[in-house]
Amino acid sequence: MKIAILGYGKMGQAIETIATGRGHEVLVAIDNEKDWTEQYDLLKSCDVAVDFSMPSTAVENIRKCFALQLPVVVGTTGWYDHLPDLVDECNKTGQSLFVASNFSIGMNIMFELNRRLAQLMNGRDEYAVSIAETHHIHKLDAPSGTAITLANEAIANLEQKNSWTLNGELWIGDDNQVDEAKSTQPQDREMLPTEVIPILSVRQAEEPGTHTVVYDSDIDTLLVSHRAKSRKGLALGAVMAAEFLNGKKGYYTMKDLLK
Repeated sequence: MKIAILGYGKMGQAIETIATGRGHEVLVAIDNEKDWTEQYDLLKSCDVAVDFSMPSTAVENIRKCFALQLPVVVGTTGWYDHLPDLVDECNKTGQSLFVASNFSIGMNIMFELNRRLAQLMNGRDEYAVSIAETHHIHKLDAPSGTAITLANEAIANLEQKNSWTLNGELWIGDDNQVDEAKSTQPQDREMLPTEVIPILSVRQAEEPGTHTVVYDSDIDTLLVSHRAKSRKGLALGAVMAAEFLNGKKGYYTMKDLLK
């Protein structure tokens, strides 16, 4: 395939490495508005675009791809308020859109574990559920799209929960500060309504991404956690999504790919 990469930062470069290693050609790399203008003709020759840009540009990038009839895989998060409208637009106009909050195969297995664990925890009010996520200091949105997915899918399976909140957000850049900062977070469960799941966001150094779901009681704590070791897993999943989307019309997610 001929691939366009939208957002040529560290993730975009990791995608390029994986894509070329799998026999594809990265024909276009776009990082600003000037690139859109200068490489417009090349974009028309691409088979698929992969977007890891910024929350502020993702929606516009998707619509530009739609205008070109260019299938687009989107890993950027922080713009999901617009997702229902774009899915509707995609289906009505015969476009191709693949969206995931996390392309890691391991993380998507954790999504399934999270759903099943929430079902098992129904009626066990002695356990307080929370979610923690840690990412590099360059990540612009908080909480992460992955943490929001974990929270929403827990809510869908826990009868006593109906919403989440960003509680005690931290923006720090030194590894030595992390444990100390976490230890100062409010632990009093009475501070939040019982139907709300708190999400803790930490930003430190070059952390690729760690997500932990916690069920805590007075007698024990249950944790399910996923830690990315690098961007490679995300990049591989994104390229696999591009391969999956090639030749298809409609809206897809990782659940479709993993089937």
